[in-house]
Amino acid sequence: MLKALARNCLAATMALTGLVTSGASAVAQDEPGGIITVATIGEPNTLDPMAATGDLLGMVTQHFLETLYTFDKEWNVTPLLAADLPEISDDGKTVTIALREGIKFHNGKTMTADDVVASLERWFKIASRGQLVADKVEKIEATDASTVTISLSAPFGPLPALLAFNNSAAVILPKETLAEPLTEFVGTGPFMLKERRPDQYIQLVRFADYQPLEGEPDGFGGRREALLEEVRFVPVPDANTRVEGAVAGQYDYAELLPVESFDRLTGQTEPMLTESFGWPMFIMNTKQGVMTDQNLRKAVQALQNSDDLMLAAFGEERFFKVDGALYPEGYVWRNETGVEAYNQGDVEKAKSLAEQAGYDGEPIRILTSRQYEFHYKMAQVLDAYLKSAGLNSQLDVVDWATLVQRRADPALWDIFITHSPFLPDPALIAPLPASYPGWWSTPEKEELLTALNTETDLAKRQAIWADIQGLIYEQAPFYKVGDFAALAAKSPKVEGFEASPWPYFWNVSLAK
Repeated sequence: MLKALARNCLAATMALTGLVTSGASAVAQDEPGGIITVATIGEPNTLDPMAATGDLLGMVTQHFLETLYTFDKEWNVTPLLAADLPEISDDGKTVTIALREGIKFHNGKTMTADDVVASLERWFKIASRGQLVADKVEKIEATDASTVTISLSAPFGPLPALLAFNNSAAVILPKETLAEPLTEFVGTGPFMLKERRPDQYIQLVRFADYQPLEGEPDGFGGRREALLEEVRFVPVPDANTRVEGAVAGQYDYAELLPVESFDRLTGQTEPMLTESFGWPMFIMNTKQGVMTDQNLRKAVQALQNSDDLMLAAFGEERFFKVDGALYPEGYVWRNETGVEAYNQGDVEKAKSLAEQAGYDGEPIRILTSRQYEFHYKMAQVLDAYLKSAGLNSQLDVVDWATLVQRRADPALWDIFITHSPFLPDPALIAPLPASYPGWWSTPEKEELLTALNTETDLAKRQAIWADIQGLIYEQAPFYKVGDFAALAAKSPKVEGFEASPWPYFWNVSLAK
């Protein structure tokens, strides 16, 4: 196996057409310069990517906090702070990671294996994805100043992908800065954090001592260069304000815009439509409250008409696809197991299931945010569906940072709405770990998830994933609404930008 296992654990994925395109050569210029303003959907509730999940958090922090590995343009694991792919023993239980030497943290300290060990120990402890592997870690140690060895009790196939992911991320920090909560955000990235003013901006500035990899950019991997002097992330919760700011040239890049604004953006900016970007989902609280009853969750599932939901959220069929499989066509993970429970739109069945659940009128609290406007539009339709079946629905609309805080408390909600890009390995899907809000944990699910994570043979992992998809439809811990395209806009003066699920601004410059 050795290094091939690490590469093969993501050979299971196709290149995500339209998401990460082939790496362009870094833009050559004599001196870095320019400030780019990025309009985001809101404010991250933390800048600690271990302590929370969320695409916004990962998108911002990947610029200054880095991981051992990342993904190339074909979604294979590729080294970032590591010197090479992990070396994995024949029995899959010993993972040896060689580190790049001479890497500087933003505080001037040189990264060593001790920093990596301390960072990974924290990741195993507090990160939802780190906890997926934590119970299998027998020992992690610095073999020497530039080598880390992880000893496992059992093989864990997704480990390289987990170490590469920027969500619930295994970022490497100076060991002396580690704290609960994290108060210093000192990383190794091409940019470093200068200032954060809540609800105003997050200011990143170029790190002059950054040591890029050699070669060409390759997706999130390859050569990273800070060609800009500054990147400023500005929270703009109102989607229409992001649109108008992009049109007016106030923002150099604006993310997740209403797709109906495509024509408004055309000619004024460069609209960027990413097809099959991801999937919205309704997460149900299986830990506390009314949704702990599987029959009531099945009632909510039976009510859903995804054609109506997606049309309400995205307006035109060119911006979405109604599809119950958890991976789109073209992915090796795609299967049709359980999809007969998708898109039923059956009010009478829902009423019968609610009666079997003994439902007696308790409020079903839907937690959502208008910062993702399509979430809110779906919430309105979901609210109407529940009421149509005699279920007492209640919309709780908050800003995204508050939603992320509230969803961590099972006493505060029954359903919350979120979305995810299509991820290169199903082990990365957020609602699968029992630690993720929703807290789905049944003996059947835990057995299958363990089997998925400890198996290294692709064909066997595909079969296990099909069983997990079937169980998702059987136990209804969440409901996939459909597939959607994402719309963003960038200024014509922004050069070198490559579209991706988590936009990044290294290798990007401003035209002079």
